Amino acid sequence: MESELTVREIMDREYVGVTQSDDLVETVELLLAEDKEAAVVLRGSEHVGVVTERDILAALAQGPDPTEATVGEVMSEHVPTVTPDTTISAAADQLSTQHNRRLVVTDGAEPEGVVTQEDLLAGRNYAIEQESEKATVIHAEGTTAPADDSFENQGICEVCGTLTRGLASFNGQLRCPDCREV
Repeated sequence: MESELTVREIMDREYVGVTQSDDLVETVELLLAEDKEAAVVLRGSEHVGVVTERDILAALAQGPDPTEATVGEVMSEHVPTVTPDTTISAAADQLSTQHNRRLVVTDGAEPEGVVTQEDLLAGRNYAIEQESEKATVIHAEGTTAPADDSFENQGICEVCGTLTRGLASFNGQLRCPDCREV
């Protein structure tokens, strides 16, 4: 089995960077223009926080006045980070235990990108698809079948009687893909 996908392979390298002294309204305009949900707050090249949609909404609801506020007044100082070589499973575990929606990817102090829950989910789905493709065996007669020929995940179609994996309920019967098309 090959090694699992890493954060480096799925992270968004095009993150929005702002400073603590940046105007909040201008930051919102930048996030909208870039179609991003968060910005990494930088002091020089070092990350010191994150400002998210939630932070901005909280500022609108609770103050300070958004037209006079700076990023530093509303940002989250806790910056969950992960290295580029972290596996997507480990990054997903870190997100779930820290109750965050994104991680800043760093190799040292400087951010290299951002990885979100959606990125990790897409990466997991891609890895599952790749493993599924690798697990297909081509038989001598040209037909393909999963490498695991166990009968655990198979059933009998109630229309044609074929033993198959792809059963689905259709009009109260478990049918194979061919019989569902009829």
